[in-house]
Amino acid sequence: MSELLASAADFVRGWPLLTIVTFLPAAGALWVLAARSMSPGENPGFDQGVRWITLVVTIATFVVSLLALLVFDPANPAYQLIEDAPWALGLSYSLGVDSLSMSLILLTTFLTPLCIVASWGIEKQVASYMILFLLLETLMIGVFCAQDIVLFYLFFEGGLIPMFILIGVWGGARRVYAAFKFFLYTLLGSLLMLVAIVAMITIAGTSSIEGLTAYARDTSFDADLQIWLWLAFFASFAVKLPMWPVHTWLPDAHVEAPTAASVVLAAILLKMGGYGFLRFSLPMFPEASHFFTPFMFALSVIAIVWASLVAFRQTDMKKLIAYSSVAHMGFVTLGMFSGTEQGMQGAIFQMLSHGIISGALFLCVGVVYDRMHTREIAFYGGLVNRMPVYAAVFMLFTLGNVGLPGTSGFPGEILTMVGAFQAAPWAAAGACLGVIFSAAYALTLYRKVSFGVIENPKLMGINDLDGREWITFAPLVVATLIMGLASATVLDFTEHSARAIVAAFGGAGP
Repeated sequence: MSELLASAADFVRGWPLLTIVTFLPAAGALWVLAARSMSPGENPGFDQGVRWITLVVTIATFVVSLLALLVFDPANPAYQLIEDAPWALGLSYSLGVDSLSMSLILLTTFLTPLCIVASWGIEKQVASYMILFLLLETLMIGVFCAQDIVLFYLFFEGGLIPMFILIGVWGGARRVYAAFKFFLYTLLGSLLMLVAIVAMITIAGTSSIEGLTAYARDTSFDADLQIWLWLAFFASFAVKLPMWPVHTWLPDAHVEAPTAASVVLAAILLKMGGYGFLRFSLPMFPEASHFFTPFMFALSVIAIVWASLVAFRQTDMKKLIAYSSVAHMGFVTLGMFSGTEQGMQGAIFQMLSHGIISGALFLCVGVVYDRMHTREIAFYGGLVNRMPVYAAVFMLFTLGNVGLPGTSGFPGEILTMVGAFQAAPWAAAGACLGVIFSAAYALTLYRKVSFGVIENPKLMGINDLDGREWITFAPLVVATLIMGLASATVLDFTEHSARAIVAAFGGAGP
């Protein structure tokens, strides 16, 4: 097997793998668009063909990302698989990855085919839906590949458009309100980042992310200017993550979004905010990051505790999981601003784990919503009697969300708290409260939905997971257990990138 993998790596070495993995979904979108233009009016088999085209393209994208992984060396902290070509106005089409961005690309390409399988029941404007999903995948991957800051900004902002349309067209009753709230919150925050980007390029004389990081390390931006640049980037990343108190768009967007869009929103789009802090704020503005560390700790602890308490009071399953995401992202910011290797590793691991578990939980909600067309917790109860397999799967992801040892939720939480304790014991104590509260709301939700006797007669005919749903959940179950039981594999992969970020952030001193 090792010889076969080595041969495959030699074969693809030198290919423009990052360009292929980034734009293959967009090429698939063009394929679907061309097929739609040639479809002769009403064609009963056309929508099914579009579903299969989209699934094949997303699986192919995942395979290409695995090929990129074959030739990637996680022991090398430098950017790899570099592709660089002149673009326009002195800017470059520049792509490259380190282990941080490589892990997020793999998360994206792993989840997207599962989202397509979960969307198999979509009947409204199927071709348009699949085109938007393919374009969204290209834009998400582009964020993690981009090595030119302007290119990064274009991918970062471009992702708003497909998600805005997915929520606004295929969402629930208040979809238009939720779509515009999502769009305006995230766009307005990013406009300040654009101003900061222009200022940085003007001062440093380069738009290369690696070049800007080197300038910050060797020359450094003026300390007073760093404050303003940090705040400008914070305005964008805090909304995207989202952090308290600029999180209010998230519950509305999740509640109204179709299931697969909720998965992508929680699992990938939120991680762009964390990725931004790790890629830009900490290494490029280290002095400002140290200055704002107590502020970030305070916001993180408030998010963990407050969002957990609010989640406990929710009556809608999707809204509860949405507030859970706010709390879990509080652990991410807590770990990354601790300035310790344990905290940084925990933050990265938590982003990856949350991508798997939150996506799976939204899919669990989608299963019962597709059958009963309601997400109200009070409607359910006793599902274990009719859906034992579903109840087992739902329990695994609930325990992962709580952070039970053996699941992927545990290593990230424990590492972020260890790192936070070294930097600010009070913040770690606050995070521990959040762990207790998360167990309260998550296990209460599970008890109300799954245990007891069936009191609602409408549930007597509900069916357990079908074959398509098995296909959707099986990879997520495996990933949750592997990341929990063999977490060293992931931690070893991201180790050098985490150390490089800590060195860039910690070198300036408070």
